[in-house]
Amino acid sequence: MRISIVGAGRVAHHLAQVLSTQHQIVQVLNRNLQKAKSLAALVNAEAIDSFEPLDSNIDLAIIAVSDQSISTVIGQVHYSLPDVLIVHTSGSTNLDVLTQQHSRAGVFYPLQTFSLDREVDWSNTPLFVEAVNKGDLNILTVLANSLSQHVYQYDSAQRLSLHLAAVFACNFSNYCYDMAKQVVDAKQVDFSLLYPLILETAQKATQHDPRLMQTGPAMRGDQNILNMHTSMLADAQQVELQQVYRLLSGQILKRHTAT
Repeated sequence: MRISIVGAGRVAHHLAQVLSTQHQIVQVLNRNLQKAKSLAALVNAEAIDSFEPLDSNIDLAIIAVSDQSISTVIGQVHYSLPDVLIVHTSGSTNLDVLTQQHSRAGVFYPLQTFSLDREVDWSNTPLFVEAVNKGDLNILTVLANSLSQHVYQYDSAQRLSLHLAAVFACNFSNYCYDMAKQVVDAKQVDFSLLYPLILETAQKATQHDPRLMQTGPAMRGDQNILNMHTSMLADAQQVELQQVYRLLSGQILKRHTAT
């Protein structure tokens, strides 16, 4: 396939590079030309910083920009590529955002966290596709199957539920790690001592119902430990951690009292 990428952020970088191993990346468009050039150089593509020179002789255009920018970008891409299949890569953006302006619209959403300095195991990354018409859905499904062993045809509402769940499972859990590091850093304790616990907890959550794997003082209703921990976080620099501790402990206690 001949594919062009709109965007040069983390998702665009990873997608462009993995797709370039089997397909031709024709152009990389980004308003910051230097960023476009950096990514284009990795995938042997042309770098551009405006919509006018978009090559219409392509099979697919992938919009990999921030969620809030998709509605603006699609109008400009549609003007240059009125007959080309155009997809976005967002988990939280409804397909309607594209279809309001473009008839051949779809979604190509990888459920993964992306960092520029870390490789992605695409074969085990779930990919979710959606499209207005069956022919385009088949195209996206074949493309997704060329990358991943886990491809699903989900609609926008299903995809949004996954995106919300991912915020809890990834973004919020990572912030919990950040808070844990703040606690031990305050006493000059090595955060790496928690690594085995973090890895074991994540492994159990992927192998069993997380509710059944819950441990800790809140699950046991151990008020003495809960009070001691909240007192430890009474320092002005950690009072916000204290609030989070109370909220999460309260929710855990409620969850396990109810069940």
